[in-house]
Amino acid sequence: MAEPIQSIEALFFDFDGVLVDSTRTKKKAFEALFEDFSDEIVDAVVNYHVLHGGISRVEKIRHAHKNIIKDPLTEKEVMEWAQRYSNLVVQDVIHADWIKGAKDFLDAYASKLPVFMVSGTPEPELKHIVEQRKIGHYFKEILGSPVKKPEHIQILLEKYSLTPKQCVFIGDALTDYNAALETGLQFVGIQGEVNFPDTVKPLPDCQGLESAIKKICPAF
Repeated sequence: MAEPIQSIEALFFDFDGVLVDSTRTKKKAFEALFEDFSDEIVDAVVNYHVLHGGISRVEKIRHAHKNIIKDPLTEKEVMEWAQRYSNLVVQDVIHADWIKGAKDFLDAYASKLPVFMVSGTPEPELKHIVEQRKIGHYFKEILGSPVKKPEHIQILLEKYSLTPKQCVFIGDALTDYNAALETGLQFVGIQGEVNFPDTVKPLPDCQGLESAIKKICPAF
């Protein structure tokens, strides 16, 4: 285990599956989106979606048609499919339950240090969902795709003069773990459907998040 750090400067959160219980909603949306294809193709698309949680649905849709269905879409068609996906999920995500412990954690800590949301959801849609849920006050910035997570994180580190090793990314996907690794952030995994490296022991929800961060920084 790495040496404990002296202080936490900022927290970075993914959104789906970390703060709100929307991962099943999004999996069902991919099943519905590709329902006209064979069960084998639907299973492959959904499996890719699960294994690549945290990246843009645009990338997933493009990959599905090019590499699974073997019939690439034009960029115009990709965006039309992405809009259909958005139509399937937005209202359900607005009304999705909090992940256990997430709201209590934000209530306790969002006023004490900077908290950023960095998601693979398209940024305009993400901000609409945050506004409708009335949770924007928790976050210093709310950032989504098409910019990828490592780039967002790097920009925020520089903008706010943050020390990477004194910041923590909380995520539920390998995309999140890899973004933290690439940018030098500490990482806490939450209930991911993927297999994290052995060094990561994901929490079932956010109820143990404070304790997990205290292991990284006892003074937290």
